[in-house]
Amino acid sequence: MKIELINTGTELLIGDVINTNAAWLGQKLAELGLSVERATVVPDGMAIQDALGEACRRSDVVIVTGGLGPTSDDVSREAASAVLGLAIDVSDAVLKELTEFFAQRGKPVNEHNKRQAMVPHGGITLPNKHGTAPGVFLPAALGESRGLSCAVFLLPGPPRELKPMMEHEVIPRLREMLPGGEDRVCRYFKFTGLGESDISMALQNGLEAIGGLEIGYCLGKGDVDVRLSGPAGAIERAGVFCREALGEYLISDDRRLVEEVCVAMLSERGQWVATAESCTGGRIADRLTNVSGASRVLGHGFVTYANEAKTLHLGVPPELIAAHGAVSEPVAAAMAEGCLRVSGADHAVAVTGIAGPTGGTPEKPTGTVFIALASKGQPVEVRKRWFSGERERFKILTSQTALDFLRRRLSGYGLPIS
Repeated sequence: MKIELINTGTELLIGDVINTNAAWLGQKLAELGLSVERATVVPDGMAIQDALGEACRRSDVVIVTGGLGPTSDDVSREAASAVLGLAIDVSDAVLKELTEFFAQRGKPVNEHNKRQAMVPHGGITLPNKHGTAPGVFLPAALGESRGLSCAVFLLPGPPRELKPMMEHEVIPRLREMLPGGEDRVCRYFKFTGLGESDISMALQNGLEAIGGLEIGYCLGKGDVDVRLSGPAGAIERAGVFCREALGEYLISDDRRLVEEVCVAMLSERGQWVATAESCTGGRIADRLTNVSGASRVLGHGFVTYANEAKTLHLGVPPELIAAHGAVSEPVAAAMAEGCLRVSGADHAVAVTGIAGPTGGTPEKPTGTVFIALASKGQPVEVRKRWFSGERERFKILTSQTALDFLRRRLSGYGLPIS
C-alpha cells in the first residue's frame, strides 16, 4: 500500500512550528507495517490542491493534516473536492454539533465557523472530541470519475486533535484496507555493541528466508533498530532468529533503551548500582534517572572530574594517577572498586577518558576512554574504547557502552573482549 503525507501550514515552512506530525504519523503507520512513500509540506492556501492531485495519482492513501480551520486559508476540503471532482455540501449533523458547541459557551456560530461544516459529497466525517473541525474520510471510489483510486483522509493539524482521530478513526480503516491487516504487526529489535553493517550481515539472509517480512535498519545514538513488519507468526519466528543470532547484543524488542532495561533488571533482582564518572560528567547517572523507578536501583552517582576528586571521594591513590595518568586502565579499575566500596552498591560503573578536542597525546588520542565495571564477589573488568567525533557524541557513546556493560553482566553475558 502506497501512503503519502501532506502537512499544510505556512508556520511549518517558516520554522515557527516544528513538524512533529509527520514523525508521529510515520511511527504509527510503521506499527501497522506500512511505510510512508513521500511526505510533503505546503503553505496555507491552494498550494495543497496541486500537491494532493499529484499524490492521488500515484498513491493508494493520502493523509492530509491541517487546513480544516475556519479561516480563508484553510482550504483542504475545497482542494480535495476539486481534485476528486466532488461537490461540497453543508453537513447538517456537523452544523448542529457546532451550534451546540458554541451555545454551551454563550456564542453563536459565525459564518467563518460554519465553513467547518462543509464536507465533500460522499465524504464520511470523523468526530473530533478535542476541537471544532471534524476530519473527513474520502473513500477511494469517490475519485473514479477522475480516474483516481486513492483514499484520502483530511485531519486537523493540532496534535491534540490529530492523534486521537488517527488512533480511533484512521487506523481502524487502514486495517480494513490491508489484506490480513488484523494479523499484521511491527516490532523493533534494538541492538548495541555492533555496527549497522555487522548487524545486517548477521541477520539479513535469515530474515529474508522467513518470508513475508519488511525489513528496515535505523541507526540511533549508540544503538541500531531492526524494524520488522509482517504477519504475527513471521514476526515471532524472526524474533527467535534474532535472539539466536545476536542475543548478547539485543537490548530489547519493545523499543526500550539500554537504561530502561538496566533499571528493570536491577529492580527485579533487588540490586543497586553506583556510578563514578569523569569524562561523561554525570551522563550515565542522568540516563538512569530519566527512567521511572530509578530511585529503587541507583543510590550514588559520583562526578570525579578532577584528579583530587578521584582520590577524595573514591580513594584512588594519587601515586596511581601519577604513574599511569588519570586516563588509564588502573585508574578506571580503582574508580570502580572505590565506588563499589564507598556506595555499598552491588555494581559500580566507572569511566575516565579524553573527550576532546584538546588533551590527546599520541599514546592516548582524543576519544580514548576506559570503562570499568565492578560487582560484589567478582573481579573488576576494564575495557578500552575509542570514540571519534565531537564531545557530545563521545559522551553519548561512552555512556551507552558503560550501561551496556552493566546490562551484559546482569544478563549473564561476559563483557566483550575488544
